[in-house]
Amino acid sequence: MFADELRSRTVGDTVTYVVNRNINFASKCLGTCGFCAFKNKDGYILTIEEIMAKVREAKQANATEVCIQGGLLPNVGIDFYLEIVESIKAEYPEIHIHSFSPMEVYHAARISGITVKEALFRLNKSGLDTMPGTAAEILSERVRRIICPNKLGTREWIEVIKQAHAAEIPTTATMMYGHIETPEERIEHILIIREIQKETGRITEFVPLPFMPYNNSLGKKLMEGGRYATSGLEDLKTYALSRILLNGHVDNIQASWVKLGKKLAQFALCCGANDLGGTLIEENISKSAGALNGEWISKEELEWMIHEAGRTPKERTTLYKGVHKLAVANSKKIPRC
Repeated sequence: MFADELRSRTVGDTVTYVVNRNINFASKCLGTCGFCAFKNKDGYILTIEEIMAKVREAKQANATEVCIQGGLLPNVGIDFYLEIVESIKAEYPEIHIHSFSPMEVYHAARISGITVKEALFRLNKSGLDTMPGTAAEILSERVRRIICPNKLGTREWIEVIKQAHAAEIPTTATMMYGHIETPEERIEHILIIREIQKETGRITEFVPLPFMPYNNSLGKKLMEGGRYATSGLEDLKTYALSRILLNGHVDNIQASWVKLGKKLAQFALCCGANDLGGTLIEENISKSAGALNGEWISKEELEWMIHEAGRTPKERTTLYKGVHKLAVANSKKIPRC
């Protein structure tokens, strides 16, 4: 397969992963996204101390990263986000804070009456290391008007990402596919990511995320029309397409074992992917939308999956630097796919 050949030429046979923890600080949200199954009007909002308790658990598990995101809260501006970052850095200056989506930053800036640029500057100064490029869904105004009409638009998402890069905050980039978008809109989304990377060079990885259709209004409508989750073949084609279009620009393509399942994520390594994401430790958002693949995986199992695919595992940091020795000491040579 051409995508696998490109992967081999560009990043070799090493497959990376990160030991991290998800912390979803609020399930309450002002948003009206049709694909969300996590929002709950009677849900929770974690205190700073409750967030810190989860960070301490992450450190005990030797996590190098915490990924913190939450719902959009009324009257909660940038100061709350700054307090989260500053509290973590005060106790664990070495831990990497990979947190707050472009939508969260956009919302917090508006609530606080400041520009996105100022919000990002203050977050960076307080210790935010990188930002997840989530809230992208499909970067098409047609699609966004239907699935998330109150969310920031395509131009706003691009602007927040570019301003984060200008503030020396690298980001990831994501694409939630498999709902109402056309194949052309998927391609346009990937090409937008490529153009941003050409300009800034600060996107660390691209993560295609198949839409989870359960327990949300968008999924219900699609299933009534006879469409369910994406097929495995469609997922693998999307990973291959991502590698082909982004190769030489965004060279790290991440396969989400939570969304795909462990076996299909393993097979995605033969279709252009070179990263399996993180151990997560507490994954709630996909789980609430019907994902059945667990909310935590050990580094030993991740490395076993990589070995069985005929690749060499490597623990990485958020910025794709090396970390520790392998959890699995002896690898056995498996024929490459």
